[in-house]
Amino acid sequence: MKINSISNKLLARYEGNVGFITFNNPERHNAMSLDMWQALAQVLNDMAQVDSLRLVVLEGAGDKAFVSGADISEFETLRSNREQQQEYENAFDEAQNALAGFEKPVLAKIKGYCVGGGLALALNADIRLASDDSVFAIPAAKLGVGYGYDSIKVLTSIVGPSFAKDILFSARFLKADEALRIGLVNQVVARNDLGSLVTEYAGRLARNAPLTIRSVKAAVREIVDNPGQAGPQYVEEMVSACFESDDYREGRKAFMEKRKPRFRGS
Repeated sequence: MKINSISNKLLARYEGNVGFITFNNPERHNAMSLDMWQALAQVLNDMAQVDSLRLVVLEGAGDKAFVSGADISEFETLRSNREQQQEYENAFDEAQNALAGFEKPVLAKIKGYCVGGGLALALNADIRLASDDSVFAIPAAKLGVGYGYDSIKVLTSIVGPSFAKDILFSARFLKADEALRIGLVNQVVARNDLGSLVTEYAGRLARNAPLTIRSVKAAVREIVDNPGQAGPQYVEEMVSACFESDDYREGRKAFMEKRKPRFRGS
């Protein structure tokens, strides 16, 4: 099933209980235009209302890129003054906040270029699975543009302050093996194996208990945002809800019967 979008450069579909969002601007290596940022926030908000959805996969169209950054062809027409730049930043922030705040797991399926805003998108996913020919960069220092605090915070929380400064100061391209070594991505496989890895991984998550996964995601977000603080009440309530759920009863029963559980998210 497709979800109507305000941009034909961003496509959305369901395959069973997995949602897919495809950045569809292959002639520009899937560079993000203003309408793509706007559409992404809309689609994520629509997907958040689908109870049967277990996770979302982000992917780029074609073979060259996940997302290669911002669509520079719009700079003169849509980002030429401060007012236009503010509109762009608002759309960017809304999309990134919708992605970061999405309650269910988000996987980034990365092949080829993952640069600038594309890397910012991938970093706001929960899991990043990449092909061995992927490359990563944040070229802000080569362009003279500022890079926002929230995006730097997310990068630093994943790779640590030293590697974050290396990536941002140097603006260099990192190959997939280095990205894996510093924790920028979770797994790297040959390009021909990426599709099967994503299918297997998504299937694994879709079979696991949704309430448990959501509570873990909420807890990790709080740990990153508020280190050293006691766990907030809403996270404790989510954990308690797991133990009171039908899924917990099903999990115990399936274990005793030596079969795979059939979780329903309730």
